[in-house]
Amino acid sequence: MTTHADSAIVLVGPMGAGKTSIGKRVAKVLEVGFVDTDATVVRSHGAISDIFATHGEAHFRELEREAVAHALTQGGVVSLGGGSVLDPATRSDLRAHRVALLTVSPALVAGRIGGGHRPLLADEGEDPVARWRRILEERMPLYTEVADATFDTSHGPLSDVVDQIVAWARTAAPKGHS
Repeated sequence: MTTHADSAIVLVGPMGAGKTSIGKRVAKVLEVGFVDTDATVVRSHGAISDIFATHGEAHFRELEREAVAHALTQGGVVSLGGGSVLDPATRSDLRAHRVALLTVSPALVAGRIGGGHRPLLADEGEDPVARWRRILEERMPLYTEVADATFDTSHGPLSDVVDQIVAWARTAAPKGHS
């Protein structure tokens, strides 16, 4: 069983919330490793948009689940893809870890998600921000289910959010250990 000392600090939240950029900075301050599970999938299997196009979302979710399960065993800071929480086994695994939900306002997310290769936002018939909002509404109950704390990335310097997460992570215990 994972103990508080070796539990990972896991960042969850919607696309564009800053999980990767904030996660890297938190890991640096805490002097621990950092894993972005989407990047792990890309390194092993190619671009996420190509996986979606060739094999479908279900296959991507299987690869994502494997990447998440492995990353959680490594400890440190782990940034999960926005849809990782859809998997019941992942949600169960997260109970042994400190989970921070990163949120962002819809007004700011447009600039963060534009120009990327995000297959779930690629529907040309729908505005990407409208689609992002719909996906967020569907996933928010799962994010709040797994989260131990919530941090809004919409305002102020990124360094302030990093400092808040670092302070929280140094004292937080995973839900499964409270």
